[in-house]
Amino acid sequence: MSLLCSSRSKLLCSGIALTIAWACHGSALAIERSDILLDLVNHCVDPAQANYCTQCRAPRNDAACGAPLDCKKNTEVWALNASYTAIRDIKMCGCPSSFVHGLALPISTVRGVEDPRRPDGIWQFAWDVAINRIETEALALVVNPQFHRSQNQLHVHLLRLSRDGRGQLAKHLPSYVSSLDQVWTSAAQSAAAKGLTDYGVLVAQRGPKDYLVVVTAESPEDAFTEWRCK
Repeated sequence: MSLLCSSRSKLLCSGIALTIAWACHGSALAIERSDILLDLVNHCVDPAQANYCTQCRAPRNDAACGAPLDCKKNTEVWALNASYTAIRDIKMCGCPSSFVHGLALPISTVRGVEDPRRPDGIWQFAWDVAINRIETEALALVVNPQFHRSQNQLHVHLLRLSRDGRGQLAKHLPSYVSSLDQVWTSAAQSAAAKGLTDYGVLVAQRGPKDYLVVVTAESPEDAFTEWRCK
């Protein structure tokens, strides 16, 4: 099967590729395509759950389920607590070890940027995980707009800025916060000032304990980051 992706639709195509990868080895556990990440959060990140090996479509390799080592058929968990988890994005499969793309997700059900239940603490959690894998000055945290995503579980992308990404951010009138707990509030205010009802959010460091927040109508992942390996 081939997927022909225009520049405007490549994020959607990436999501379709993720769907195909999971569905091909998890067809017995049928779910909606847009609920794959929620299913992983509910059934795959914690191997202590009852019936883990039968309920999880992509078990952790450390869960003693006899899961194959194939990157696309297992869940690699980078961090887990009572509120959030961080996992390797499937787009890392087949890439050089220098390429990093992770996802930080709430354990509870939260749809995305438009959900009033979006937790303030997810940004600090994502940052703390990401700085162990990505240089601070290059680190970007991204949430895509509602209509530029394939999954309906809130997920923060852990990425590197593209070569000219930081230089491009200044053109989008960033706001600044001293605490990552202020990101959602700052983003909502910026979006309102720009007349945006649906928007993506990018967070990067400006200085010690000082962060910039950019909102755009398009996908910040696509515009400013190295979201896939060459």
